[in-house]
Amino acid sequence: MKKVHNNIRITGKVQGVSFRETTKYFADQAGVKGFVRNEADGSVYIEAEAEQWELDSFVEWCNEGPDRAKVEGCEVVVSDELKYFRDFVILKK
Repeated sequence: MKKVHNNIRITGKVQGVSFRETTKYFADQAGVKGFVRNEADGSVYIEAEAEQWELDSFVEWCNEGPDRAKVEGCEVVVSDELKYFRDFVILKK
C-alpha cells in the first residue's frame, strides 16, 4: 500500500489538556509517523504519515482528542509528498 502525508490543524480547547502526549500515544499504537506541536494561536498542528487506512483512524481520533479536550475543528490537507518520518515526536517551541 502507498503511504500518504497529512497536515492536520486542530482547533478548540486543545492545549493544556494533554493533547500532544495522547496524540503521540495513539500515533505510536496506530503506526503513524510524524510530529505534533502547539501553535501560538492555541491550535495543535500535526504532520502525519502512514497508509491511508491508518491515517483515517488517526484523523478520526483527532476529531475527538483526549477526554479533557473540546475539539471544534479538524482541518486535514492530504499530500502525496512524503517526508519519511522515522517515528512520531512531540515538538516543543
